[in-house]
Amino acid sequence: MRDLTLSSNFAKTYNLLMNTKVVFFGTPEFAVHSLNEIYKSNFIIQCVVTNPDKKSGRGRKKRMSAVKQFSIKNNIKTLQPQSFTDNTFISELKLFKADLFVVVAFKKLPRLIWEIPKLGTINLHASILPNYRGAAPINWAIIDQQNETGITTFYINDKIDCGKIILIKRIKIDKSETYDSLENKMILASKKVIISSLNEVKKGNLGYKQPFIKNLSFAPKLNRDNTRINWSEPLRKIDSTIRGLSSHPGAWTELIGENRKIMVKIFKASIKFSINESNPENLLLLRDKIVITHYEGVLVCHEIQIPNKKRMSSIEILNGNHLKAFFRVK
Repeated sequence: MRDLTLSSNFAKTYNLLMNTKVVFFGTPEFAVHSLNEIYKSNFIIQCVVTNPDKKSGRGRKKRMSAVKQFSIKNNIKTLQPQSFTDNTFISELKLFKADLFVVVAFKKLPRLIWEIPKLGTINLHASILPNYRGAAPINWAIIDQQNETGITTFYINDKIDCGKIILIKRIKIDKSETYDSLENKMILASKKVIISSLNEVKKGNLGYKQPFIKNLSFAPKLNRDNTRINWSEPLRKIDSTIRGLSSHPGAWTELIGENRKIMVKIFKASIKFSINESNPENLLLLRDKIVITHYEGVLVCHEIQIPNKKRMSSIEILNGNHLKAFFRVK
């Protein structure tokens, strides 16, 4: 009789896992990988919520998000609300009777949305919370020269990235790490973490409170001001800023010539400490390579982008004489 009871309980648990219904919220390519893992699993995706199509590029054509493209390809119903308070959208969400909402790389959800599912709403965030709460955790971990970051899944509440933690996966940051390389590590880790987290939620894991840290690091949204290279900072910080913003959105500076100035983005560079080559005036030197002097030495530029041109190597830039009229960095 005991064996029958155990078998019955196992069957109930198995059926619950098999029949768990999920609504997924996400927009960029980063979110697609988690969505794909859920799609391949025993969880049932009821629908996907993503940003409305937006115009971009020279032709200003409407473009779908990466998540929407995946959903269309796999015949998953897609919702693109203009507002989360829209009654029609909320009513439609409730009709799915989802057990769980899953959020990856999406905007903040109001309470009237995240409190709908009976098992709650969970978020996958690209840092070890509570550090690097905010919109750009991968970028800022590199910019701030951290040795480690990670992925955290947690239950959403009223505050941004402050809910109870379900799982954490730690990831090493190499000294030569760029945003692109670290994002790839995050993607590989997120595939396992998202399914493990969903299973933990189904088993009744209610999470644990985030630890108190006195001096938290944050990850604010990237903008024109905080992606500009500050030449008064140490060379190592300038190097980490370039790597942390490569390849998106790119660290930028201004080149000043006799009659005009232009904005350039630096995507790849190396640093060289040297008393002999140091110069507080930040001169742009165009010899056999592109070098920007610094009070600690020089920054050697390997890949940059000038206005109305694609990203180019320093050799391509020099061969085309694109920077002939410029000599000083502001």
